[in-house]
Amino acid sequence: MSTVSLLLFVLAAAPAKTPATDAKAAITTVLDDWHKAAADADEARYFGYFTPDAVYLGTDGTERWTRDEFRAWAKPYFSKGKAWTFKATSRHVFVSKDGKVAWFDEALDTTNMGPARGSGVLVKEGTAWKIAQYNLSIPIPNDLMDDFVKRIQDHAQAKSAPPAQQKP
Repeated sequence: MSTVSLLLFVLAAAPAKTPATDAKAAITTVLDDWHKAAADADEARYFGYFTPDAVYLGTDGTERWTRDEFRAWAKPYFSKGKAWTFKATSRHVFVSKDGKVAWFDEALDTTNMGPARGSGVLVKEGTAWKIAQYNLSIPIPNDLMDDFVKRIQDHAQAKSAPPAQQKP
């Protein structure tokens, strides 16, 4: 086989780069740097990855924040130089046919919650990918679910119960 033939064979056998694979690589870079910005307590960089109308869903059922509400909640952590450390251990990224919207799910190793899961939506603004929604959750093993459901129900009832009457 001649050098030219070998080169043509190698090029033909190599996986073709497509706009979707390029987008997935760019999104992976965005998400990895977004997580790193939190670990570095770089507030401006972290929140710069959100769209202005982004929504962040935290692990507590009451945690549905706009970008600005989430930033206000997180500010004390960033100000102390210690936000949080999340590292993706696996990630699946999907891109719409028009290349303007993407969604993903990721398994996370976290320093404060143990194993967690994130999922979300990104939109392309110009040449940049921005996070429009992020949903953080803690996966509960199925065989522990009954106990967690009971604990959550008990917690909700305790919070909604009127304060105990004080004795004189």
